[in-house]
Amino acid sequence: MTDLVILGGGSGGYAAAFRAAELGLSVTLIEKDKLGGTCLHRGCIPTKALLHAAEVADTAREGEHFGVKTTLAGIDMAGVHKYKDGIVTRLYKGLQGLAKAHRITLVEGAGTFLGDNTVEVDGVRHTGRHTILATGSFPRALPGLELGGRIITSDQALTLDHVPERVVVLGGGVIGVEFASVWASFGAHVTIVEALPRLLPTEDEFASKLLERAFRRRKIACRTGVKVIGAAQTATGVSVALETGNDLDADLVLVAVGRGPNTAGHGFDEAGVAMERGFVTVDERLRTNLPGTYAVGDIVAGPQLAHRGFAQGIFVAEDIAGLAPRPIDDTGIPRVTYSHPEVASVGLTEEQAERKYGTRVTTLTYDLGGNGRSQILKTSGAIKLVRVSDGPVVGLHMVGDRVGELIGEAQLIHHWQAEPDEVASLIHAHPTQNEALGEAMLALAGKPLHTHA
Repeated sequence: MTDLVILGGGSGGYAAAFRAAELGLSVTLIEKDKLGGTCLHRGCIPTKALLHAAEVADTAREGEHFGVKTTLAGIDMAGVHKYKDGIVTRLYKGLQGLAKAHRITLVEGAGTFLGDNTVEVDGVRHTGRHTILATGSFPRALPGLELGGRIITSDQALTLDHVPERVVVLGGGVIGVEFASVWASFGAHVTIVEALPRLLPTEDEFASKLLERAFRRRKIACRTGVKVIGAAQTATGVSVALETGNDLDADLVLVAVGRGPNTAGHGFDEAGVAMERGFVTVDERLRTNLPGTYAVGDIVAGPQLAHRGFAQGIFVAEDIAGLAPRPIDDTGIPRVTYSHPEVASVGLTEEQAERKYGTRVTTLTYDLGGNGRSQILKTSGAIKLVRVSDGPVVGLHMVGDRVGELIGEAQLIHHWQAEPDEVASLIHAHPTQNEALGEAMLALAGKPLHTHA
């Protein structure tokens, strides 16, 4: 018997394993595929590599805007994949090395949870004093829409060997927006279809509007508030039927309507794990209804983010070791969409803040047009601050190229419930985009420098 058995080696699972080992616990980590899970092999890392390749393509195409004579001769998808796969391979080898250094027992194979802190793999039972369920997620499909051929999910999109001429992306969430951005930069004609009224519907409406405006300038068509009722494949393409009656023709359809919890087929039901809508039910300390059994990552309802799973894994390891860590507040977890332009946020949207605080909410929007570094980068966008009147900033929302790099300070502002005067007193380096966040806080404190009060 080991101290801890973990089912799933993705962000949450391996983070828990590494931290538990550091704290002196013996760990058995079970993974049916590769250490690193969806994020490393089919999610965060490879998609961001594609997005950087797309940024390079845009830079080459637009060199004359900077006085540099460049042209884009084309996209070599084999070369793009070589670059992407090289990054994934190096990170994967690093994880393998860390697992070995931490003396973690790695078990390859599909595990079945039997209850009583026991997981069976190929007829062999592994029992621990505690168990963590961390089986991740899978790409959702639309009812009545058969996947295959020219209708793909993000898993297949990551290995596509060509740039399609016409693409329809079903879903305007993070995954759909990011792939739409990549393909548009690579030269495809892209249409996004989103059933809800706007792109990135979980973000502040301000961010959605700025992103949609930027996408229109990039000639990415956005059909929001429209439902898909079917798709028919032919030898040469796909016809997507919309509820409005205006069909769309494409060479490829990406189904990007979110990810579901990967809880079926792992024995959870049979073992009596409490679940709701497929998600494992946990308390604030991520404990399930079964003694000694925890759940982390995408199988726990909430934002499906690798860094959330990572933080949850560390939290559970420390909880098991008796360190009594503070429960994780999902509201304080930063969110970044790595499209062109990027969208980054932390905390409450204006709508959420008004539901919680009523009329005490005030907002301020700072346009990146007043920021020198943003002008140098030729990016437009803005920063929106949501504040409780005469109190702390409870939400920060940013749109613009590379604003994801500003989310660290934004998270500190939110986490420490900073008031505008406190942040305004800090000196932000010039010229940086980080300075834009400082100037937004200056303006909110009633001391605008490059904006009118």
